[in-house]
Order: sequence, then C-alpha cells, then structure tokens
Amino acid sequence: MQAHAGHVHGHEPSRVLRISLGLTLAYVVLLVVAGIKAHSLALLSEAGHNASDFLALLLSLGAVYLQQRPPSPTKTYGYSRAGVLAAFLNAIGLVLISFVIFYEAFHRLLQPAAIHATAMIWVAAVGVLMNGIISWLLYRSRQDLNIRSAFLHMFGDTLSTAAVIGGGAAILATGYVWIDSALSFGIGALILWSAFGIVRESLNILLEGTPRGMELEHIATALAAIPGVNDVHDLHVWSIGSDTHALSCHISIADIPPSASERILLDVRDKLRDSFRIYHTTIQFEHVVCDVAHGCVVPTPGHEHPGEHAQ
Repeated sequence: MQAHAGHVHGHEPSRVLRISLGLTLAYVVLLVVAGIKAHSLALLSEAGHNASDFLALLLSLGAVYLQQRPPSPTKTYGYSRAGVLAAFLNAIGLVLISFVIFYEAFHRLLQPAAIHATAMIWVAAVGVLMNGIISWLLYRSRQDLNIRSAFLHMFGDTLSTAAVIGGGAAILATGYVWIDSALSFGIGALILWSAFGIVRESLNILLEGTPRGMELEHIATALAAIPGVNDVHDLHVWSIGSDTHALSCHISIADIPPSASERILLDVRDKLRDSFRIYHTTIQFEHVVCDVAHGCVVPTPGHEHPGEHAQ
C-alpha cells in the first residue's frame, strides 16, 4: 500500500546558481592574474579552489534541472538522486584539489619566492565580499544536499580567502614568505574537511542507508504505540533524494475487516509524516505469525489462514 505526498520546496536554486557561476568565473580570472603578478601560491591555490567551485556549481545547476524532470515508467522516482550524485562528484573533486594544493605548498617551502603581500590583501578582500554574497544566497536553499555541497564550497572559500588577508598582513609585517605556504596547507585542510562530510552523506544516500538523524528503533516504537498495531518488523528507511525519505515495513494487526484496518493505516501514515517527515511509504498488513524471507511474508507452518496484505 503506497502513499505519496508532494513537497514544498524553498527558494528556486537555479537562479542563485547562475549568479554564483558568473561571479565565480570573474573572480577566478582575477585570482590567476593577481597570483602570477604577486608570485603568491596562496592566491593561485585560491584560483584552483574557485575553479573547482565553478565546476561544482555548474554540476549542481545541471543536477537541479535534472531533478525537476517528472517521474517516468523507467525512472519511477524521477531524477531525485541526480543532485546527490552531483554532490558526491563535487566532493571527490575537492579532495583531489586539496592534495594538489598540499603538493604545491610543500614545493614552495623548498623553493621560496618573493611575494607581493599588498596585492594578496586587496584581491583576497574582493574574494571575501564575493564569496560571502554567494554563500548567503546558497545558504537559503541548503536543505538540499546538492546545494549544501555548493554552499560548503563557497563558505570554505570565504574563510580561506579571509585567511589570505591575514597572511598577507603577516608577510608585510614580518617578511616571512613561508607564511604563504602555511596558508596554502590550511586552505587544503579546510577543503578536505568539508569534502569528507559531503562524501559520507552522499554515499549513505546512494547506498540507501538510514537517513541521518533517524533511528529505526525510534520509528518502530512510535508505530507500535498506534492503537491496533501489534508489531512492526522488516522495517526499512532510505532516502530517495537529499530531502525525500521513503519507508517500507510489515505491521501485524488483528484479524479485522479492511474498513477497520484503513483507520490504522491512516494513523500510521500521519505519524510518519508528522513526526519523521516520511511521505513515501509501503505498508504491508499481516494478521498471522510469519517469517520474513527476502522481503516477502512467508506464513509459519501450522497456520492455516493466509495473511492479509495491503500493497
């Protein structure tokens, strides 16, 4: 027995992503030119980071358009996981970028170069303003994992670019050019940390793991407390997309007419919707002792009455 309900989405993310793409591309060009002129690895690292952000935003925008496509006979849930896949690929790209930055920073430590700290500060100040604006725009739609991965990209940029300002000031004050490489190591570590969180969550969705923040025992207990429910088993909860969850389970009830069991079903659906935000459900009712084999109910030998199934 399946129940589906529509979802109310927040701000339309495609417009925000398009604006973010334009601003990011302009800033990448500025970083490359300024980094070469200032001989700053930190600025060039930021250029690489922002270039990966541009590709990430582009991938996220493509995923947004895919997610808007309706379900079909071959894609019965639509393309909800396109955004999750985009988030996973974005995060893998960030991991690769971080290791490139580590390598370049280590190389620069071995072969220091003169750095124009004043240029670092001014270019980084522009980056803080731009990345801060983009981060704020993306923050409003962060419930979607795809958009949240883009938000983490840009928010990480805001923090790391602000660190470049501090590094430029420290170089001006002390003359120690190794600070530039130290900043690059810090930026790479920040990128790596933010990427691992997205990789972990997106993989959990792609592998149909239990959604973050949900406990099967808690859900089973809540359903078992509904009047008329004798037992809950073969319970599965997974995510279709980053903010869309699904559930299937078997529920034992008394041998009652279908009209009476319909009331129990409505109560179960209401509990799942109101308490756990689960809208896609498949509930199977039983009124015999049974075993579960490969997701199908097999009556235990010795019981003559077949189970009552609602699918």
